[in-house]
Amino acid sequence: MKMKYTDVGIVAVFYVICGLFFAETMKLPTESQTYPKFIVLILFGLTSLYLIQMIMNAVRYGTESGKSDFKGFQAKQFFVCLVLAFVYILAVIYIGFYVSTAVFLVAALFFLKVKPLYIAIATVALLLLIYGAFTLFLRVQLPNNILF
Repeated sequence: MKMKYTDVGIVAVFYVICGLFFAETMKLPTESQTYPKFIVLILFGLTSLYLIQMIMNAVRYGTESGKSDFKGFQAKQFFVCLVLAFVYILAVIYIGFYVSTAVFLVAALFFLKVKPLYIAIATVALLLLIYGAFTLFLRVQLPNNILF
């Protein structure tokens, strides 16, 4: 399998994400840094393994542009979802995590033309999973709203 030049950009983005998350993790109290550092380390390790695999594929099989993977790319879907993600980030600050997450999921899935039953199931399941994992199990303080 040939290495695709488009994958180089993906690897670079993941390294930037690792750096940003690590920098933000260092701002946390020392006792709260263990889990985030572990997750960043896993992401960094997997990204590095993918980079090694890409290099080995380039040596063995050559390279190609990778632009053919973007056939059928729907710019409208991408940019609407990108805007929704930015609005979601702001909404978490002003109306809280759980409400923002529910509204974001419903809006994004509705825009992507997912059936209403599946939207309801996905939203409820994800909120329950987040509540169980972060609030009950890990006892993480999720963002509260500043409006209400």
